[in-house]
Parts: sequence; C-alpha cells; structure tokens
Amino acid sequence: MSMLKRGRGNLPADLTSFVGRRQEASQARQSMLAARLLTLTGPGGIGKTRLAMHLAHKVRRAFPDGVWLVELAAVTEGAAVARAVSAAVELGTSSPRPPLTTLADYLADKQLLLVLDNCEHVLDASAQLAHQLLAAASKLQILATSRQALGVDGEWVMPVPPMPVPPADNPMSPEAAANSEAVQLLAERATARQPDFAVTAHNAEAITRICQRLDGIPLAIELAAAWLPVLSPEQVLQRLDDQFSLLTRGSRSAQARQQTLRAMIDWSYDLCSAQEQALWARMSVFADGCELEAAEEVCSGHGIAREEILDLIAGLVDKSILSREQYDPLVRYRMPQTIQHYGRDRLRESGDEAAMIRGHRDWYLNLVTHLDTAWFGPGQLEWSTRLRMGQADLRGALDACLSEPTRIRSGLLMAATLWGRCLGHGFLKDDRRWLDRALALDTEPSTDRAKALWAKGWLVLLQGDTESGRALLAECRALAQQLGDPLALAQAAQLAGLAALMSDNLPTAITALDNALDRYRSLGRPTDEWSTTWLLALACTVHDDPRARAFGAQCLDLSETHQAPLSTSHALWILALQHWRAGEPQKATALARKALRLKQPFNDQLGIALCLDVLAWAAAADGRHQHAAILLGAGQMLWRRSGAAPSAVSYLVTCHDECRKLLHHTLGERALTDAVGQGIKLSLNEAITYALHGKTTPNPTPAGHFPQDTPPLTRRELQVADLVTQGLSNKEIAAKLVISQRTAEGHVEHILTKLGFTSRAQIAAWAAAHTTPAPATAEPPRIP
Repeated sequence: MSMLKRGRGNLPADLTSFVGRRQEASQARQSMLAARLLTLTGPGGIGKTRLAMHLAHKVRRAFPDGVWLVELAAVTEGAAVARAVSAAVELGTSSPRPPLTTLADYLADKQLLLVLDNCEHVLDASAQLAHQLLAAASKLQILATSRQALGVDGEWVMPVPPMPVPPADNPMSPEAAANSEAVQLLAERATARQPDFAVTAHNAEAITRICQRLDGIPLAIELAAAWLPVLSPEQVLQRLDDQFSLLTRGSRSAQARQQTLRAMIDWSYDLCSAQEQALWARMSVFADGCELEAAEEVCSGHGIAREEILDLIAGLVDKSILSREQYDPLVRYRMPQTIQHYGRDRLRESGDEAAMIRGHRDWYLNLVTHLDTAWFGPGQLEWSTRLRMGQADLRGALDACLSEPTRIRSGLLMAATLWGRCLGHGFLKDDRRWLDRALALDTEPSTDRAKALWAKGWLVLLQGDTESGRALLAECRALAQQLGDPLALAQAAQLAGLAALMSDNLPTAITALDNALDRYRSLGRPTDEWSTTWLLALACTVHDDPRARAFGAQCLDLSETHQAPLSTSHALWILALQHWRAGEPQKATALARKALRLKQPFNDQLGIALCLDVLAWAAAADGRHQHAAILLGAGQMLWRRSGAAPSAVSYLVTCHDECRKLLHHTLGERALTDAVGQGIKLSLNEAITYALHGKTTPNPTPAGHFPQDTPPLTRRELQVADLVTQGLSNKEIAAKLVISQRTAEGHVEHILTKLGFTSRAQIAAWAAAHTTPAPATAEPPRIP
C-alpha cells in the first residue's frame, strides 16, 4: 500500500473510492464525539474495515499524536495483541515489564486514535487491552472492528448493516437503480475494470437483482463486479441463482448473512479453474502474504507445474482473490482474511494441508539458511524488506519447527540466524523470547546451540542486561571450548569483546575483538569480519587507540566492496563519530547525514537513533543549539522504539549527557525541554527530514482570526467557524463563501469533530472565546 504523507500515524492511502455509507459514517462520527471506544460490528465482508478507515481519515486532524492502524488479522494468540499495538505505534519492546503495562505508560499523555482492526479472533485480549489503555490514557480513543462487541465498560457498539438495495417488487429504471448504494458500488468497481460499463435500461433489472441476491454485502458485490468485464450481468445473475439456493431457505439473521458471504466466495471459487482453486487453497498457508518465489516453491507440484504459478496468480489477482502489494523492491501477494480462511478450509478438505505446512516451514528454513551468506551484499534492502514483511510467517515457521521434535534443532538455528537482521525494527524482545524457547528445548551440545547462545548474548547486552550477558558469555565460551569448533570459538571471542566494551573495559574488549577478527578472517567469513571490525573501530575510538581510523576505514572498505548499503551506513556512522570526537563537527555532520540517507529505506530505527545523536552532538559543538536539542529528542524516541538500551555503551551516554549540559547552559531549562519535546513528537520521516534539511514539513498553523494554541482547523474551517458565530445557516455560509451547501455542511461537521462538540452553539461559544483581532492584511484568501 502507498502511505499518506502525513505528520503522524500509519494510515494507508485509499486506493479506491469510498462509495455510499453516508448515514453510517455520520452516525459513527457522532458516536465518536460521545464515546472513547466505538466498535463497528458485523459479519465478514460487510465493510467494517473500510468504514473504519474512512472515519479515521476524516477525523485524523483531531488527534495531534496521530491515528494508528493496528492490523490484528495476522495475530494468532492473545498474548501478542499488546505487542502488535506497540509495533504499530513504533514503540520498542526492550522493557522487562509486561508489554501492556509499557504501552499504557507510553500512551498516558497521548491524544491519539487507535484503530484496532479484526479483533474477533483475539477478543478477550483486545477487550483487556482496550480497558486498560482507556483507563490509563485519558485522551486516547479507540475505534475497533470485530464480528462481536468487545464487552468493555463504556463501549459504544454500532452494527454495520448491508448496503441499501433497491426494493424487490418494483421494476428498476437506470435512474432509480443508480440511487441505490449497492448498485453504485457495483457500477463503480465494474467501471474501474471496464471503462465503458454503464447501468442501462437493458441491464438495470439484472444489476438490481444481483445486488438484492448479494444482500448488499460490499465484498460480495465487489467480487461480482470483478466478473462483469467477462460475463454479462444476466450471466452473473444466473450463476448466483445456482449458488444461492440455500439462501432462499435460510433466515435473515447474522448467521444467514455469513452464509451469504460464504456463498459468494463459493461462487467465486467455482468461477476459478481447477488449478486456480488449488493454488488459492495452497496459498492460504501463508499468514500474511508471500512473494512469487515462495508461492512457486511451496505451492507447485501435484497437478501445478512451477512455471504455471505466475499465470495462475495473475488470474487470482484479476478475480480479486489475491491483491498485489508493492514494497520496494519486492512485490507480495495477499488474500483478504475471509478469503484466506475459506482457502484454508478448502486446503484442509483436500488432504494437502500437512504437506503445505511442511513446505511453508521448509521454505522459510531455506530462506534463513541463505540469509547468512546473502545478507552482506547488494541485496540488503530486499532482504530487510522480506524479513520485515514476513514476520508473521517467520514466526509460524519457527513455531512449526519448535513444535516438532525432529525439527527443533532447525528452529534453534533459524532463531539464531534471524536475530540481528531486524535489529533496528524493535523486535529485540520477540527475538529473545524465541531464542529462550529454542535453547530450552534443545540442550544438547552443538555448534547450533553455540550460535544461539552467541546471538542471545548480543541481544541481552543490547538491552542493557549485562548480568545475563556475562552468564551467556560464560556458557558460550565453555561450549565453544568443549566443541573445539573454529566458528564457535570466534563467536565466543567476539561476544567477549562486546561484553567488555559494554562494561567499559576497553583494553579487554580490544584484545578479545582482535582475537575474534583473526579467527573470522581465517575462516573466510566477510560478514563476521566486518561486524568485528566495526566493534573494534568503536572500541578503539572510545579508548583513543591510534588504530581507530584504520579500523573505521577498513570497515567502510569492506562494506563498499561487498556493496552492502546498510553495513556501509554503519561504517559511515563510525567515521562520523571519530570526526566529532576529533573536534571536526562539520565533517561529522556530513558523514552522519550520508549514513542517515542510506538507513532511511531500511527503517533502521536503532541506526537512525545513533545518527541523530551524533548530529545533535555536532550541532551543539557547532553552535546550532536549538537544532541539537530537537535532534536529541528525536533520537530519544527512536532509541525507545528500537528496543535497545542507550545505556548499553556508557561512552554514548556520557556524550549525550555532556551535550545536554551544554544545551541547558545555552538555551535554559524551559527552552531545552520544549525543543526536546518537539523532537520526541516527530515521526520517523519527520526526524530524518529535520536532520537532513534542518526543517520538517508539518501542517502550517492556520492564519486568520484565531491564535496559535487553537485546534488544527484549516483556513476554510476557521472562516466557517467565524460565520457560524455570526448565526449564519449552512445555506447562507455556502452563499457567502461561494461553495455548495453540501461542502458547507461538511466543513461544519469537520469542525464539530475536531473540537469535540455536538452543536453549532458550542462552535459559536468557542469561537467567541478564542477570537483575536486580525490585521486587515491578514484576511485569509478564499479557497474553493
């Protein structure tokens, strides 16, 4: 999905038009003015998510801290709900406290809207989360979608009905049919696929009856529309007659509507070829979509040749069974949840489910096996994106391995290999949990266990848990010596160096890392050689070892030789740190910005936080104190989101503290606090933009009759508020501003939502209380 260019939040941009639902949208917005928790309920395919997203876009300016979508469809256990919300709002998971407690503390002073989508399969956990967060955060609002209410005190429940359909007993003219929202939706979607499609006197009756037969369910209507470029409306209607025979004998209860949706999916399934049907069922094994190569490997065989997969996927995309999603540089294919569940039922019936689960597991095992050698090269961005988007499936494959006694060792190796590749994405706590489980299940001495101990040692040290780190180092070292394995011995030496570095024992760290570097070089492992060189460059820089610049240069040379952009960014950060330490803030700034540009597409929050810190220190040393303070705040938030502990390296903490002391002296406590607060509120992209260009692009403060501390009304809304104060009706406002009455009504509705009001009198009272004289030259221009 493409993402909106917005200050805060993660709402995806609308890719298709929103049709109808005016009454439901208005009712929901009014409910949101009175309730902090609104749950949209209804059967699958009824349009709960689409209505929720429409509402979220309409009200987003009323929430200074953003509107955040939490997609729960891929969450398979209740315990993961709080972690899913934390990930959505870009909060790291480094705290040892329960995730829900940490999340409640984080949101305590935030004014934001959480959109919890698809709660029904984790209902109890969603209810508990909503109750605790609403109690802890007085300015928080939650908009949820679920097949049933959450059952939380204070919850307002709004059932989402089917779209209105034309009455069944009257012949329909094209004009009368077009007044129906269901017909409008069908026509709009059909026109998108076939531009010359239109509701005519010839087909209006058939189109009307299609919408009636589909009970006005949006997903069913859209699936029907997908076939109108191929079949005539009369042919579609004929097939619906065949498929919906059970519906004529069923009730109009919620359960019957679910049967209607299943009938629609049955019908769509029957319109697929036998091979498309088989692929639909087999691809349902992926929890959150997949790439073409994964589908080719896992789903081919037993009647489907590997080279046929691409054409079959294209057919399923055309039939709206699969959606194509672009995540540069990857393309992924994904099923809506309801269609995926239907496919999984068909897979179970086919008898192929066990084979597909094994194939899915083996695909991800093979993927991770290649990761160790493929990571350090030009494909780093592709691999990073693949791992980030495949988290749900990677967890599923890990769980499959660790649940099967003969595959536990594979799961152990998989967890150990994966841990560092999503280092900056805030998954440290999840990685540690998987390693804990794998190590507990496989206690036999092995090189894989040695690697897992090494990986977990890195994790706990990055989280600032030095005590656990030392214990893991001792076990890792003892096992490596017992095995006598050269790679295990190199890993133990590197971990010893890391532990000493983070304990501020620099001479010991340098000695251990020198040892590890020699071992890795002898083994011909460039990835590990690079990471150890990087650690040596850091340790020598902090220790004022004369070899620091040489190690930094070697680190950069290695990463550039292997064309590894993320690794190159890490090397550039080391060089920036060295130049800052040498009293060269301008060179440090140039290098850190270069590193930042490389890191941006990776969403490397930990690496970006490190860059922002160096840029803040350099700005402070260069006399740009306000800029430095804002960067400190932005870095502070990113450290938190990354899941790592800034205190892990005491030298970095010292640099941060010294910078803050300088800024406190030059700016004063209040100005420093305000500037740091500005930085904390920046989104990731805003922080990067500010660091690179010295400014962000927030929404401008509205000009006109109201001061800067008013809610974020647009210029036009300020004009409308002023006219409401004068007692003008919507019709009179429209005439005054030369806009339509409907547009004027929309502006008034927006103002009510943003200000949390329910009446025009409240707008007038608020406007009167906030009005300040405006210069004659400051009157805002008319905006059509």
